Amino acid sequence: MENRIKNARPHVTRNEGLIFERSSPGKSGAELPPLDVPAVSLEDALGNEFLRAEVEGFPEVSEVDVICHFTRLSTWNYSIDAGLYPLGSCTMKYNPRLNEAVARLDGPATDHPYTPESLAQGCLKILGETARCLVEITGMDAVSLQPAAGAQGELTGLLMIRAYLEEHGRNRKYVIVPDSAHGTNPASVTIAGYEARNLKSNARGCVDLDALDRAMNEEVAGLMLTNPNTLGVFETEIEKVCQMVHARGGLVYMDGANMNALVGVARPGEFGVDVMHLNLHKTFSTPHGGGGPGSGPVAVKRILEPYLPAPVVEEADGSWRLNHDRPRSIGRVRAWYGNFGMAVRALAYILAYGPQGLRQATEDAVLNANYVRRRLRDLYELPYDAPSMHECVFSDRRQAARGVHTGDIAKRLIDYGFHPYTVSFPLIVAGAMMIEPTETAGKAELDAFIEALRSIAQEVEEDPEFVLKAPYTTRVSRLDEAAAARKPVLRWKP
Repeated sequence: MENRIKNARPHVTRNEGLIFERSSPGKSGAELPPLDVPAVSLEDALGNEFLRAEVEGFPEVSEVDVICHFTRLSTWNYSIDAGLYPLGSCTMKYNPRLNEAVARLDGPATDHPYTPESLAQGCLKILGETARCLVEITGMDAVSLQPAAGAQGELTGLLMIRAYLEEHGRNRKYVIVPDSAHGTNPASVTIAGYEARNLKSNARGCVDLDALDRAMNEEVAGLMLTNPNTLGVFETEIEKVCQMVHARGGLVYMDGANMNALVGVARPGEFGVDVMHLNLHKTFSTPHGGGGPGSGPVAVKRILEPYLPAPVVEEADGSWRLNHDRPRSIGRVRAWYGNFGMAVRALAYILAYGPQGLRQATEDAVLNANYVRRRLRDLYELPYDAPSMHECVFSDRRQAARGVHTGDIAKRLIDYGFHPYTVSFPLIVAGAMMIEPTETAGKAELDAFIEALRSIAQEVEEDPEFVLKAPYTTRVSRLDEAAAARKPVLRWKP
């Protein structure tokens, strides 16, 4: 790949100022006709209590100013519509336009949350059918769509575990969290009122059964593991793990953020898992991050069904309703019934693909991750050389010997036109380079990405100082990240 720019001629890049800096007194994006009725002040019309003070320095700009400003900014932003997102653990999928079209239909897009149940049967059916599909896919017995994100799904699951154990006289203190789990897990454990206990992985990057046996006792509420874990490795002893936890009176929570490696192939409910969450943006193609909002449905086995957040969507005698009469419920965790638009998009995706299509998406995601691992293993260190599931994790060990680390490689990757991979995570791998192509990327895109990383590895060997100064093609050069983190500028001052 021809990308060396050492001898490139200087180029001018037009920067874009803040919209406040384009302000000019008297400019406006709209012009209203002369008033032909008696004038009424806003204070008289609305009352002072409903009026906000004027925004100091609010920009006065024309329509053209606004359109050009935000259009230019949009062209500078890398997006899932522009190319591959190799972020591991985040699973940035392409968002099919079919999903968006369905979500904008009258009814799903316009019904108000206060609409009477008799007039909202279509929306309630969408929620019910989405839950049914997720039950079938996971092998669990019931689902709540209320949680608004994966981390909130974790907390919801742990609160149900707590409610169940306390109702059965098992007031416990700890939850075991493997070091290969997602980073939000210990925080969720703490908020749920437990203490997190770390469990070291074995040489394959999986749960160490001997260590688990020593850790499990009458004070442990359960185990919270991610499967496949953050190393991209499937927990092959998952059934034994669940049996060991259950034998000591604990329950098993599975972080289902990586379920896109299992759909149509394996069902966690058949492993022995008691409760899990799903990320609709990771496995079922709904928008992620700023394109959200998110959704983290929670699926449970029968023993935890009474504790699901209320209300629960139910079908009876051919009609749908929200059942609020749930005396053992942990209560509501989200306003209304979660982020409804995400359920619409996820159901459209599931029905469009069908069972065989969902399985193929899983198989393609696993194939892509293994393809990347195989093509790069001769140049980048593999700390755990096990078959990959949805993602593969390399180490910068070879490049670090020449003073170049994972963050440096990621910044140089920007010059090749790719979004960086996940840097320095999981924490159990020093200098981690976490790559997840998902099923979204085709072979041509993957080959270009792989060649970019191979080229960077060669650059490190030939001229490490050149890589350390990257990126070269961005509008802003390498920033002082420590200063930005410690002294962030959060307000604009005119």
